[in-house]
Amino acid sequence: MDGLWDEIQEAQTWLSRRWSGTPRVGLILGTGLGGLATTIQTDIAIPYAEIPHFPRSTAPSHAGQLLCGTLEGVPVMAMEGRFHYYEGYSLRQVTFPIRVMKAMGADTLILTSAVGGMNPQYRLADIVILEDHINLMPDNPLRGINDDRLGPRFPDMSQPWDRSLIEKARRIALELGISAHKGVLAAVPGPNLETRAEYRMLRLMGADIVGMSTVPECITATHAGLKTVGFSIVTDMCLPDALEPADIKKILKVAAQGGEQLELLLVEFFRRLDQPA
Repeated sequence: MDGLWDEIQEAQTWLSRRWSGTPRVGLILGTGLGGLATTIQTDIAIPYAEIPHFPRSTAPSHAGQLLCGTLEGVPVMAMEGRFHYYEGYSLRQVTFPIRVMKAMGADTLILTSAVGGMNPQYRLADIVILEDHINLMPDNPLRGINDDRLGPRFPDMSQPWDRSLIEKARRIALELGISAHKGVLAAVPGPNLETRAEYRMLRLMGADIVGMSTVPECITATHAGLKTVGFSIVTDMCLPDALEPADIKKILKVAAQGGEQLELLLVEFFRRLDQPA
């Protein structure tokens, strides 16, 4: 990770000159979930292209800007759109914003994403609270010389997703009457979707959902010592015996529908952030 520390400090210094706040939470909004940004009381919105060492988002529906402000009184830095391995970036680049959020003062990371549902008990627009993952990416964001200032050489992954935050999210969903499952995410590189045989393989491995992001960010957050919780919205059903061609317009529409429910959940989640699960 030669040079990474200096890049993080440069980005942190640049941002601190433009926003005087100290974020408590880092929030990443995935495909089709940009509508959640309206829940944030934004002090400043900064295009990624202006921030030192930030990549540029090229994925559909990703606005590509960093929002700094508050949500239910909690200081937050929110990415309106993320970076992906399939865009051609290294996983070090993909996860760079997590490092900057940590440097700015965040202690908690909330990840959201749109995913394919392989568990037949799931339905379109359902929310899945991540309780574990299977990393099938061909690289690792921690590969290379370790910088002990950023985290340990061999971070433990027995609990990458914070159990107390998972339980808090589950209870809030139940109280609000929102359909939310606990599930396992398989991360694949993309950008193509999977074949019928691949969906069968992933299901046999223990995955409930599949996506092209989130896991590298969780690995980096774990390395950095951030408490992490993840929410995925099922935007297409990936059942091998009833598989239909993917329709990006339909996926974005379903993501927006699920996003409305996730918005309600997250607002209450922020409101109770410091309360016991």
